Amino acid sequence: MPVKIVTDSGADLPKELAEELGISVVPVYVRFGEEVYRDRVSISEDEFYERLTHDPVHPNTTQPGPQDFLEVYQKLSADADGIVSIHITGKLSGTYNSALMAKDMLETGCPVEVVDSETLSMSVGLIAIAAAEMAKAGESMDKIVEGVKQAIPESSLLFLLDTLEYLRRGGRIGKAKALLGSVLNLKPMLTVKDGELVPAGQVRTRAKGMDKLFEFVKEVADIQDLAVVYNTTPDEAQALVERIGSVFDREKIRIARVGPGLGAHAGPGAMLVAIRKA
Repeated sequence: MPVKIVTDSGADLPKELAEELGISVVPVYVRFGEEVYRDRVSISEDEFYERLTHDPVHPNTTQPGPQDFLEVYQKLSADADGIVSIHITGKLSGTYNSALMAKDMLETGCPVEVVDSETLSMSVGLIAIAAAEMAKAGESMDKIVEGVKQAIPESSLLFLLDTLEYLRRGGRIGKAKALLGSVLNLKPMLTVKDGELVPAGQVRTRAKGMDKLFEFVKEVADIQDLAVVYNTTPDEAQALVERIGSVFDREKIRIARVGPGLGAHAGPGAMLVAIRKA
């Protein structure tokens, strides 16, 4: 029987791709006041961003509970040799801990390995994709876990945000708070280091930010997989894809969308590039 791969919706994996690769995605919860939604299950990206920009109530997010993971693990364990569960950084979300608790609750005897990716969005997604491809090729659970752990330090991302306000409101700003108080019209750029959001500079315009994202790709050698991820500016994302296509195989560039789980903290106008090196 094959090894099954699980991740959470903070990985921003496109639904069609997750289904194609057999990756199970456990949604995080998004709240607007008393209204609770499951990321991309009971609220779509379009619905979420419409509310984010017009609703006076600021959303917050909550990790899936252990029971959410347990239900997925129980279902998958019926025909799996093992489960590898890969999640967004434990320093910014309790999702990883919920998955660990579910592992301890599982009584089917199916082995489960829970991995903290130490990163976010499609940077997690690219690691999960690599794991799923290994599983489809018939690799053992030990080999897949080894491959995942090797992929983590080879994965990186760069964010362009319109503002840090949403991160500040959600309490997830971490070391990026060093950029607060800067000239208001500057656009912050962030990356993830050791599982935390850290500053990666500032730019005066969106165009300069897009230049930085392109340069980020140009400076990385031996790229194995790459994703451009947007939330409210699809045309801008497509233009970046075409530009990156001059230095990386256009047909291999994945396009994804920041979902409600991360969008609540990133705010509208977020754009990022995620890379996994060979």
